[in-house]
This record gives sequence, structure tokens and C-alpha cells, in this order.
Amino acid sequence: MRVPLSWLREYVDLPATETGRDVQEKLVSAGLEVETVEHLGADLKGPLVVGRVLTIEELEGFKKPIRFCTVDVGQANGTGEPQEIVCGARNFAVGDKVVVVLPGATLPGGFSISARKTYGKTSHGMICSGDELGMGDDGSHGIIVLPPEIEVGKDAIELLELVDEVLDIAVTANRGDCLSIRGVARETAIAYGLPLRDPALLDVPGPNAYGYPVQVSEPAGCDRFTARTVTGLSPEARSPIWLRRRLQKVGMRPISLAVDVTNYVMMELGQPLHAYDRSLVQGTIGVRRAEAGEKLVTLDGVERKLDTEDLVITDDRGPIGLAGVMGGANTEIADHENPENPENTANATSDVVIEAAHFNAVSIARTARRHRLSSEASRRFERGVDPQAASAAAQRTVDLLVLLAGGSAEAGVTEVIAPSAPHTITVSANHPDKVAGVDYGREIVVRRLQEIGCDVYGQDELIVTVPSWRPDLLEVNDLAEEVIRLEGYENLPSTLPKLPSGRGLTHRQRLHRRVGRALSGAGYVEAPNYPFIGEQVFDQLLIEADDPARRVVKLTNPLNDEEPALRTSLLPGLLGALRRNNGRGSHDLALFETGLVFLPREEQGTAAALPVDRRPTDEEIAELDAVLPEQPRHVAVVLAGAREQAGWWGKGRPADWADAVEAGRVVAREAGAELIVRKGQYGPWHPGRCAEFVVVVDGTETVVGHAGELHPRVVKALALPERTSAMEIDLDVLEEVGNDTPQAPSISTFPVATQDVALVVDAFVPHTDVEAALREGAGALLEDIRLFDVYENDDQLGEGRKSLAYALRFRAPDRTLTVDEASAARDAAVALAGERTGAVLRG
Repeated sequence: MRVPLSWLREYVDLPATETGRDVQEKLVSAGLEVETVEHLGADLKGPLVVGRVLTIEELEGFKKPIRFCTVDVGQANGTGEPQEIVCGARNFAVGDKVVVVLPGATLPGGFSISARKTYGKTSHGMICSGDELGMGDDGSHGIIVLPPEIEVGKDAIELLELVDEVLDIAVTANRGDCLSIRGVARETAIAYGLPLRDPALLDVPGPNAYGYPVQVSEPAGCDRFTARTVTGLSPEARSPIWLRRRLQKVGMRPISLAVDVTNYVMMELGQPLHAYDRSLVQGTIGVRRAEAGEKLVTLDGVERKLDTEDLVITDDRGPIGLAGVMGGANTEIADHENPENPENTANATSDVVIEAAHFNAVSIARTARRHRLSSEASRRFERGVDPQAASAAAQRTVDLLVLLAGGSAEAGVTEVIAPSAPHTITVSANHPDKVAGVDYGREIVVRRLQEIGCDVYGQDELIVTVPSWRPDLLEVNDLAEEVIRLEGYENLPSTLPKLPSGRGLTHRQRLHRRVGRALSGAGYVEAPNYPFIGEQVFDQLLIEADDPARRVVKLTNPLNDEEPALRTSLLPGLLGALRRNNGRGSHDLALFETGLVFLPREEQGTAAALPVDRRPTDEEIAELDAVLPEQPRHVAVVLAGAREQAGWWGKGRPADWADAVEAGRVVAREAGAELIVRKGQYGPWHPGRCAEFVVVVDGTETVVGHAGELHPRVVKALALPERTSAMEIDLDVLEEVGNDTPQAPSISTFPVATQDVALVVDAFVPHTDVEAALREGAGALLEDIRLFDVYENDDQLGEGRKSLAYALRFRAPDRTLTVDEASAARDAAVALAGERTGAVLRG
């Protein structure tokens, strides 16, 4: 909402020294978002005067029409002689009054004017258009032609109100009252503690039986309809300069007198209006819902197919306007001011019917969005219009038309009103104190509520009647907010609340953070993704047709039609992030994400709609939870490119499947879970380079994830770098079986005994099986075991055989081990490994 300061001063006696910046500061303190203050004419300097065109000479021989004019500017040029000016515009004639800028002046944008030779003539100044003066286009697309009664030589800066300040206010959806000069003036008067001259306080005649006939068939959509008639409008009447300039300052283009007046009153009072050409309206004006198949050509020239939910204005022929949005072309006011169409003067509108109605905000909002037709009227109705202002707005429109166009107001007044009681709220006098934590006291609370227009009665319990222009005040906290904002948000205490002891992060949240820190420390970068997927990704990831991961929860209103389902795995999003970063030149990547996946329940249910007028009961919340999908938290990583960079320190190495497996071990260590890693095969992973993560839950082995190198077909389908690796694991299951209580390490004072063994096994035997057998066979004396070498040589070991070399560390907690004790434990370990895996000592 653009608010000229000069217009605002008409309703509030602001101190003469107050600037737009000062008013901005006050309004911002009161809760209005004043984005900018535009200084119109800040760099404009005269002389800028009214001139009368004396002669026009057409210059020939140029690519475009050029005119050499003499203009009478009175004594403004110091000589009284006609001013010679070269001009290319064609929309003025001899005798017209125009705006002339003389040498020595400066136009907006720092454009200095001086006498200069052009087109073979010397031009002593310019004849100005609206754009050149920073006024914007008035529809003429050319020179400003002033009314003939304007005096020659008059200062055009003052005449055209070129110097002003305009406040640009971002009005929130709940403050429709501030989409008007009246509303902003009320806020300004409150902020300055000054009286308001309310422009809606007019003497309005009561309704009678002589008004234009109106029938409202949909009172739920239109609870108030006022109609007034003005006859005998002069076809030659034009909008005066002051009215045109005010419309331009608020961002509207002048059109014609009748339309300009309705727009002016709308901006002044906030009440949208519409003027119908009475000669084009046939019969009774009606308000109803559109019928199936009806169409309407709106004022923008578009034929619109109406919906049965649309509220329309009708006459005996059918729809003549989209209620509260835009009028119809079949009753349009003729634009008799257009000089390019002189026939309009003969057919100009002389009798008009003024509509000032109040429509349902939701209905208008839906209609505007349905037809993608947002207008100044619909913006106001959507946010709430004062229903009591309709009759005053109609009267103001009638008065201006009579004053400016020489018409006469008919005595008939039509008002169709659906009875409604004012909204009242009962609130404790100290409720704002409790909300703000400030002791305002009853007197301040009552005074502030009365300033915004409320009627307040009572002592400790206040009965507050909300003013008609504030439909956003619905309950006690809305009233508390009004008191707080008017007293100043900046005056609220900045004390932090005291949290109750014993509360903090849950165990699950702490584990989530620890896992993130651990993976970050291991060189991974967190890359959160949207939880939406398309089902085609399961084919790309080689997920079997009967895999439970293919069962997804679908959204009824997805953000993207290509991704209508919730994810059952973190990998699609992470792999997409890896592909994007690789495509943008980052080839060495290690990304991780922790997040929820969504698994539909076996029995599908429908969630009941929860109440909005009270807190749902525990039973209602439990019923809602029962139909929600299961949402376990997973952790996933993806890797590509170099894991260790090459340099003077070494050759570096690429990321591979072992890094993905180690990431799973890092997560398990943080959860305090014992993770079994063994060979596996699943979906997107390479069948020969896939590890399966297993934990024991209630005595039963449960697969909780996989890691390894991705299948080449998956890499190709998703356009990933070669040898991309990935890991995904269920963090909730790890939390369930884990014990992350910190354990203090035991430090032994006795020396360690180290024994190395090299075992030859078949090539297909997993190292983890051999290690598990060694660990169990060695018994309690084994402190640590580490695989330090893998050797394959068909000539020495035999075809299909490999050698695994382990370092075994033995230590007793109470004594120094002897060589025989360490050797016996080693032999027992080797024996059990041979029994279970067929391993034999090498050499």
C-alpha cells in the first residue's frame, strides 16, 4: 500500500517538521512494515511552468515527425517572449496548455535542461510528458495536456504536486484495514496521539423504496449491498489534476472520471466500488452463485467460464460482473476522455449506478485464485473490508461525481443488509500483562483498545466490542497483541525464560548428534535432502519387485508430480546430491545424511480430522498416530573420487567399498552396538562387493543395513561416477540394541604377548568368519586381533586359495603370560578356525 504523506496529512495534523522517515519510524514501532519512503521530486528543480502552445511548425526531412513550437510561458522566462521548443510528441495542438521546463532546470534522474541545437533549430527547454516528470503514464502516452482554465506561467511543480513523500507499506494478510489511507491515518493518529478526521464520517441518507432495484440471493456471500444512482454526468468532464496525481502516487493509472472516482474512494476508505453504465444494465441487479456453463467477459477482455462456486453480479441477461473481483465488459463505463476515439464522446456514459457491497472474504479469495485474476478489489475483500463503510463510500462517490462531473444524485437509496451482531470478546483486564510479562494495568489496556475503535466495558473482566474495520480481532490474544504493539514491542523485557531442570535432548537426539559429529570427523559432509521420491527410482536401484521397500506412502498434494511418494531409503536423495555436485566439478565427494524414512503400516487407516477449537484429547492424538506410517531414522553415506589426496606425502587412494563399510562401523560405535559384518547381496550394491550389517535383537540376528560398491548398472542408470560406494543403516535399531554408556578403559600393568598367524583358506571364505573363529577359540586372554596382510598366489598357495595374516595380542589381567600360555591360546584359536572355515597354517 502506497501512502502519500500529503494525503495522510489531510486526516491527521502531523507536525510540519515531520518527514516521511519520521512517520515510518512511528508506524514500524506500531507494527506496520513500512518498507521504503520514496521522495518524489527530490532532485527536481525549476523553472517548470504552465505554457500555452502558440504555433506548431512541422519539420520535414527527418526519420520521425518533429515539430518546432512556440509556447507562451508568461514572465517565467524573464522576457515575456514566446519560448521556442523542439518536440516530437503529436498529442497536443495549438492553444493547448502544456508543462514546459526551461533552461537551468533539472528533471528527475539528474537530467539538466539547457538550450541546445537539434534538428536544425535551437530548443530552449522541453515540453514535458508524465514519465519525464516522474509521474508515470496517465494513459495518453505523450505530452501532459492541462485543462484550459489553468493560468499561463503558473508553477507546475506546485500544480502537479510533484514534490511529495510516499510510504510503501507491506500490509500483512490480517490487516486489510491498512489497505486504505483511512486505515493508515488511524494508525498514524494513534502512534502520534493525535485526533483522526475520519473520512468515512459522512451524512448518509437512509434507504428508501426509490433506489435502484437489487436482489441478493446469496446473503452468506454478500451480507451488504448499497446502490446509488447519479444522472446527468457531463461527457466532457475530466478527472482534476489533484485526483489524477493522487491515483498516480498510490500506483494506479487514471482512466476516466467515473472510474477514477471509484478508485480514489477505494484507496481513501478501503471499500471497493464499481460503477455500471445505467443505460447498459437491464433490470434488477442481483447477487447469486454462477450457474453451470455461464460465461462472462471481464473488463480485461477475457472470456471466463464461471464456476458454480463463483459469486456473480447479474441483471436480467445474466452475469455482469465477478463479485468483488472485476466487472463485466457489457456494462463498462465509456471512456469519453480518449482523444483517439472521439465517437465515445457521443456515446459517453451520463448515468451511472454505484455499487458498494461487502462480500465473503473466503469466497472472493477462491474466485480470484480460480480465475487467476487478482485485482485491487479482491486484495481488499480477501483481507477484510469494513462492512459499515459501504454506505459512506457510496455517498463519497456520489458527492465527487456531482462535484466534478456536474451530475445530480437521485433520491433513491438501496441497502440490502443481512442482520448480524457485532463481535464481542470477554477478556481479563490483566491478560495482556500475562502475555507480555509487563504490568500495563487496566487503564492502559482500556485506553489502547479504545484507540483502535473498541467499545470497552467492565472492570476486572472486560467486555470488548470489536470495531467493524478490524475483522482480524477474534479472541483474547488478538486484543493482547494490540495492546502490546501500541505500547511498543521495543519496550518488552528481554529476559530469557527459565527452563525447568532435568529437561534437554532426548537419548535419540543425542545419538543423532553424535553420529553426525563422528561422520563429519571422518571427512563426510552433511547433505540433507527432501523426503520425496518417484517410484521409478526403485527400478534404477535394482530393488526386487516384492521388496518391502517398494511399498510407499503417496501424497495427495505433492510438491512435484514426478516425486509423489515419501522415501523408504535415504540413498535416492544422497545419490542425486552426489550426481549434482559431480556435474558441477566437485569429483572427490563424501556425503552423509541422517533422516527419517517412511514405511506404510500393514493395515491402512484414515486419519480423523482433529478439532481446531480446542486441544485434541490424548485418545484423538493416539488414533492419529496409529494411522501414521512408521518413521525409523536411518543414516546413509555415499562416496566417489579420491578418499585420500595424492601429494608429496604419498600417492593417495580412491574411495572404495571398505570406506563405506567403515562408515557403518563408525555409526555402530557411536551407538554402542556390536555390529556383525558379513558378505551380503542387496539391491543397488555390487554382488561381490557388498557387506551386510547384522545385530542381535532379542537373541535373533537382524539385518540393519548394507554397505559396499554400487552395481555398475545402478551407476549407469543414475549417471554416477565410476566405483561409487554407499552405506545405509537403521539407526533406531542400533540405538535399541546398543549401550552407549561411556566405559572407562582398563589399563593393565602386565606386558602384552603378540603372536602372528598366517592361515590359508579358500578364496571365497570371508575374513570376518575366520576372525570370529580365531576370537572365540583364543578365549579370554585375547585382547585384540588385527588382519594385517592378504596374499594370493596360485603357484604357492594353490588355485582358489588365499592367505590371511593376523596379529593376535594376548594379556592377562593379573599376571605376566608365559610363552606356553600365549602359544596354547594361539593354537586353540587356529584349531577352531580350521574346524569352522577349513583354515590351515601357511608354510
